[in-house]
Amino acid sequence: MKHAYRSHSIAQLGLALEGQSVLLSGWVNRVRDHGGVVFIDLRDRSGYCQVVVEADGKLGEAFDFKGTRKEALQLRAEYVVSLRGTVRARPANMVNAKMGEAGKVEVVLDQDGGAGPALTVLAAAEVPPFSIENDNASVNENTRLKYRYLDLRRPALMDNFKLRHKLLQHTRRYFDSQGFLEIETPILYKSTPEGARDYLVPSRVHPGQFFALPQSPQSLKQLLMIAGVERYCQIARCFRDEDLRADRQPEFTQIDLEASFLSRDEFLAILERFVVGLWKECLGVDLETAGYRERLAKTGLGFPCIAYDDAMRDYGSDKPDIRFGLKLTDVSKDVESCGFQVFSSIVKGGGAVIALPVRNDELTTAKLAAPTWSRKFFDGLNAIVQPQGLKGVAWARVEASGQWNSPIAKFFKPEEMQALEAKLGLKVGDHVFFGAEQAPRVQEAMGTLRLHLARELGFIKPGRSDQWEFAWILDFPLFMYDDKEGRLAAAHHPFTRPLDEDREKIFSDNVKVLKTIRAQAYDLALNGFEVAGGSMRIFDPKVQSAMFKAIGFSEEEAKKQFGFFLEALQYGTPPHGGAAFGVDRLAMLLAGADSLREVIAFPKTARAVCLMSETPSEVSPEQLAELRLQVIKTS
Repeated sequence: MKHAYRSHSIAQLGLALEGQSVLLSGWVNRVRDHGGVVFIDLRDRSGYCQVVVEADGKLGEAFDFKGTRKEALQLRAEYVVSLRGTVRARPANMVNAKMGEAGKVEVVLDQDGGAGPALTVLAAAEVPPFSIENDNASVNENTRLKYRYLDLRRPALMDNFKLRHKLLQHTRRYFDSQGFLEIETPILYKSTPEGARDYLVPSRVHPGQFFALPQSPQSLKQLLMIAGVERYCQIARCFRDEDLRADRQPEFTQIDLEASFLSRDEFLAILERFVVGLWKECLGVDLETAGYRERLAKTGLGFPCIAYDDAMRDYGSDKPDIRFGLKLTDVSKDVESCGFQVFSSIVKGGGAVIALPVRNDELTTAKLAAPTWSRKFFDGLNAIVQPQGLKGVAWARVEASGQWNSPIAKFFKPEEMQALEAKLGLKVGDHVFFGAEQAPRVQEAMGTLRLHLARELGFIKPGRSDQWEFAWILDFPLFMYDDKEGRLAAAHHPFTRPLDEDREKIFSDNVKVLKTIRAQAYDLALNGFEVAGGSMRIFDPKVQSAMFKAIGFSEEEAKKQFGFFLEALQYGTPPHGGAAFGVDRLAMLLAGADSLREVIAFPKTARAVCLMSETPSEVSPEQLAELRLQVIKTS
């Protein structure tokens, strides 16, 4: 077959094709005029290569074939061209290792015009607003997002999407091998309370009524279990109208899963094997270390399991970064009688004082330098914890046993300092930081401080990690108390099953009893990120009704919101559970990117705006009239 535009992609070039004629198409990266020879750096999705436009005969002599040299010199970056030439090995000292196999060869443009033009311009291009060939670190992100179609041409970004493609292909292969059926669920669905605001879609056919875009296919995938599907998966698009962060977007993709007739640990083992295979497929990283294999033999799960309460106690986070120590310690009992009223009054009021020790021995083991922090640095830490509700951070440096360099040292007796040093394992030159407030607020604040100090000390480095520390976080609280509403709310969602040993508590009317119930919920944490979350589901209609009652739903409200689901539970529901992996977050971590926007083709800004298409945007009065809607503008 005669090729219209290309016989090979650039990645297919190599010494095996030496002497062969090839037809290439792609974008001009740049043109270099070396007098008698012109070099064109050509780029396609697969990589780069060098095309040589030689003079006919001696260097510097005029070209005599279809004006090719003239055409080559008129090319600009981002022109789309088709080139025909012969593959030639580069001299050993001219091999470009960065180009892979294509860097070992170059393509010499044909000078025989008999086969038609050797160089054809398929499309001209305006001068782009930024260079495609560099990493664009200095280019304003808004400019990159406005011209996203150009930004996506950058090889670094294109590599992210190749990796994301691998992730999705591995997902489908793996869960198919485990007997999961890929089933699509509706995008236009019912608005249900799931913790964030819904995106609503007005119905033209039913004026005044609305669909909602799904925050997750939660009730639908449970209905599939009732239907007898047994194992379901979907690469699902989900939508949440919430404030954005670097690792969140208003629309996102998740690997959505549900399975029947499995225990919690049996289900987690399936998810774990998926992750192990994914890291091997995408990065060539073997997560099955000696520690993994040892845990697997003992418990059936290779990733460490940490109870929620322990995670909050030690790390101040339910998605802890366990690549390093810097563990928190509750010192409430040790300071309840000290002379520092801030600490003693908090403890007497039922709060907690949490210490965060920074030991030089720990830094030496990690081959990190001991800090030389200034007073300005210490004062700046208050801004780290204040958003979590703390007034500030107290700190101390151990100068000698029972002698601290600290603004609060005057409130402590030498023996009190020594007792804290012993409890925290502090030596001369070590530091300790204190936070005081009601739990879990103080734990979360000190957990944030822990991560901040880890970055300052070098435990956490930017870019892709070379250390992958996964952990299952288990036994979450079933309920949380909503201060604004003055009632209990589901900590995960209202379909989460209590632990078997806490099951009977769900029928209590006592809020204190309900607050002690633990859930069969689980998250998978990786290096300080939550990459998956889920739970075993309620399959007993009585327990489900009790759950709705506990979170303040009347029978009428429960029926209005979930009547179809409550009815379905009456028809023989198998024990089941589910989970969802965040595709965008997984891709971000695998790629070593700093933001989800680096692994999403057309992302929104932090204000939920697409700068490229200028959306959201107004619609015509005629469209609004069809939907029976009126826009009320606020001043």
